Amino acid sequence: PLLSASRRFLLLPVPKASSWDESAPEEEGEAEESEESAAAGDEEEEEDEKPRPEPVSSAEFQFAAPPEGYVEPAAFDELPPESPEDVAAAYESLYGPAFSGETFLGNNVFEVKVVDPIDMDREQRPNDDFSERVVQVNRVTKVVKGGRQLSYRAIVVVGDMKGHVGVGVGKAKEVTEAITKAAMNGRRNLVTVPLTKYSTFPHRANADFGAARVMLRPACPGSGVIAGGAVRVVLEMAGVENALGKQLRSKNPLNNARATIKATQMMRQFKDVSEERGIPMEELWK
Repeated sequence: PLLSASRRFLLLPVPKASSWDESAPEEEGEAEESEESAAAGDEEEEEDEKPRPEPVSSAEFQFAAPPEGYVEPAAFDELPPESPEDVAAAYESLYGPAFSGETFLGNNVFEVKVVDPIDMDREQRPNDDFSERVVQVNRVTKVVKGGRQLSYRAIVVVGDMKGHVGVGVGKAKEVTEAITKAAMNGRRNLVTVPLTKYSTFPHRANADFGAARVMLRPACPGSGVIAGGAVRVVLEMAGVENALGKQLRSKNPLNNARATIKATQMMRQFKDVSEERGIPMEELWK
């Protein structure tokens, strides 16, 4: 108790046995409950267990008996060595005669000669009937992590003046290498342009490539090639002597050149149409 007059505290001893005696029965009851729950859990686990099948020993398993006349083959390392002729004979008995490596023209297909066009000099380049004409050479840059890489892009038209023409594109660090690459690319993309005996188109055609549109029209003898830009170069390299050409949209020389190639591939000769329709050419001319 607090004494207000003297402002002193009086501490009295508190008996601890009473608190201990009260908590002791509770702890004993909790221990008994835990023992009962554990015993119940063991009984549930025993009930959940199912009988498992007994394992079968490998000694009881028996393989099927081999058929009559069966001879066990020898191991692969015990067989006699085979010669290449024996292997080839066994292969041909299963898959037929092997390829000899020579074509009908007498060429050996196993001798492949790959020559980089960049490493070739002017005298070593393909000596064929095709001539080259440069349409455009641009300086282009490629932005990379270290800065800008300068290179050149060349557009070259290749043709033999006899109805075969191709458009090629090449890029390189130097102009001559870019032109060489473009010429080789044009030789890989050759097409045949249908021409009449007057060196003109059999009929009119229009074609689009990207944003470019090209219009081609046949012309009478003596007219010449009336066109400009890349369209004129492609027609002259193809051997067209009388034709009309017009660039209707974009002035991009590459797109216009490819649009011209696309328009020529849309044209057909009279004999092709007569064969498809099964009608003689005399009937088509009427």
